[in-house]
Amino acid sequence: MGAKRVSGKKDKGFYVTTPIYYVNDVPHIGHAYTTIAADVLVRYKRLSGRSVLFTTGTDEHGKKIQRSAEERGMSPKTLADSVVAKFVDAWKLLDIRNDVFIRTTEERHTRVVQEIWARLKANGDIYPGAYEGWYCTPDESYWTEKELVDGKCPSCGREVEKIKEESYFFRLSRYQQPLLRHIEANDGFILPASRRNEVLSFVRDGLKDLSITRSGFEWGIKVPGDPGLVVYVWLDALLNYLTAAGFMGDTDTFDDFWPPDIQLVGKDILKFHAVYWPAFLMSAGLPLPKQIFAHGWWTIEGMKMSKSLGNVVSPESLVDAYGTDATRYFLMREVPFGLDGNFSDTAMQTRINSDLANDLGNLLSRATGMVARFANGVLPVAGAQDQSDRALQEKAAQLYTAYSTAMDNIEFHNALSAVWGFIGEANKYVDQTRPWQDAKAGNTERLNTRLYTTIEATRIVAVYLLPFMPDAARKILSAIAQDAKAEGLNLGQLSAWGGAVPSVRIALAQPLFAKKPDSAKSDPAKTRADLSRPSKKMQEAPPAQNTAQQKQAPGTMGIDEFKKTELKVGTILSAQRVEGSQKLIKIEVDIGEKRTIVAGIGRSYSPEELPGKRIVVVANLRPAELFGIQSQGMLLAAGDAEHLGLLTLDRDVPNGTRIK
Repeated sequence: MGAKRVSGKKDKGFYVTTPIYYVNDVPHIGHAYTTIAADVLVRYKRLSGRSVLFTTGTDEHGKKIQRSAEERGMSPKTLADSVVAKFVDAWKLLDIRNDVFIRTTEERHTRVVQEIWARLKANGDIYPGAYEGWYCTPDESYWTEKELVDGKCPSCGREVEKIKEESYFFRLSRYQQPLLRHIEANDGFILPASRRNEVLSFVRDGLKDLSITRSGFEWGIKVPGDPGLVVYVWLDALLNYLTAAGFMGDTDTFDDFWPPDIQLVGKDILKFHAVYWPAFLMSAGLPLPKQIFAHGWWTIEGMKMSKSLGNVVSPESLVDAYGTDATRYFLMREVPFGLDGNFSDTAMQTRINSDLANDLGNLLSRATGMVARFANGVLPVAGAQDQSDRALQEKAAQLYTAYSTAMDNIEFHNALSAVWGFIGEANKYVDQTRPWQDAKAGNTERLNTRLYTTIEATRIVAVYLLPFMPDAARKILSAIAQDAKAEGLNLGQLSAWGGAVPSVRIALAQPLFAKKPDSAKSDPAKTRADLSRPSKKMQEAPPAQNTAQQKQAPGTMGIDEFKKTELKVGTILSAQRVEGSQKLIKIEVDIGEKRTIVAGIGRSYSPEELPGKRIVVVANLRPAELFGIQSQGMLLAAGDAEHLGLLTLDRDVPNGTRIK
């Protein structure tokens, strides 16, 4: 099944489930959110040394599926097979590694449903009767007249139909008090606390016996002894967690992993999981899940996701537009797990550009770049530490506690926030220790310690990112030549300081994440091509050009255009870092007049080495405000952000002299 015991471990296995998804709909961002969260949690638990079982799958029975299949001229099984393939492909695309994919049409599941039916009946909890009420086919739910909203389903807002039929009932009312006692005695049984309070209120209002059979259609598991009826789809579906764990099949797996440690569900199906499901288990004499966690919904650009609005976001479009790891990162970082969230291209763009390309990408770039530049591409052995080195090492130790606590509490956003806090500290460490000065001064031992410390901080970041962005994390470890397998090591050991192996060859890393242009449209449901489609203004016909312009070669300009740029000679008078920025430096420069310029050269130069330099300034740029400072020009430099070189003069030319 893919869930193997960890050698020598005596702890019980850790069982994580997602809901099984209804095959009347293709995968969308809501399905992806739950399943990515489960995958992140599972990877973390395995990284912590736990033996884990992770199950997901599809709910394939019910009147709604039969109707949909008939409308399309196919059998219900054919319809189910086609949709199941989409879910399987989507999870591969999102790098989700579940152990079991359960389908309710499997024979092993039919046996489990029939066995649980027999147990409920033997316990006196199933009895025959008749039911009359309003039925919502899309939700597979009955409602009373009082519960309807404007005569429609209170859950989905769609039309309901009056149905009267013979039925079997489950004595749900019998479990009101046992269920109340269990919820009140176990604060962590239902999370978040707001959802727990909702369930408590619902149960305290009184539980009515539940109709657990349906008639008038064939697509479902037949009721034992009464084949004219099918088992209610929610009783059928909820029992998948037993089937997937090996109940009535793989006894060793079932004994090892039951009951589930955490069941992740959307808030819309909490009642079924927090009320019906534990009552069924109580009646069957089986242990209850340890925790049921209900997360929120995603809106798209501030609007509820719906087919009618055409804003249903698929996993394929997310990955196509942003990539797998960026998608996983955004969904786990953007909002606290449990609350509602809003997806927008602008928010995704900000996360990619700021967090991934700038913060994480910058750390990897400067870590590998400095080794390549100052140590001939070979990671040196660290020398003695000073206060700066020890401070970063201590922050790494603190990160382990913060990260582990957040992950254990299902606070994915806090875990990532802690990691990004450490990334900021690592970048700050490089800014403050300035290894390039040690290289210039020939302080080899000090330089070696700085280089090793930066690589080690980068390695530790990659370890913590393995559950969230597995591919990017592996690429980081490979880039710094620290990707050798560490069989048997857990998170505490892998993240311990000093794990980086010295004397390995390291090359300048390629960018992990490409920045998204600011002009990208805010439409997360479209592909990258759609996001970068020219605006209407860009599609308009360009203005007529004169003959000379038409003959001008592409990418060139005339002398008159060049003359519009004022390039002047200047001398840097003073420089200081801009508070709150790692790369901006405020410079006072004399170009025949004093100017203030904010320059993004802080990755390559320290403020102390700039005064006195003779530079070239673009003097006629429109002033711009950066971090509250008005910048009145631009310095000319060559290279990338990590290895910039300022354009300087080799002769004594007066300040303010215009370059021709």
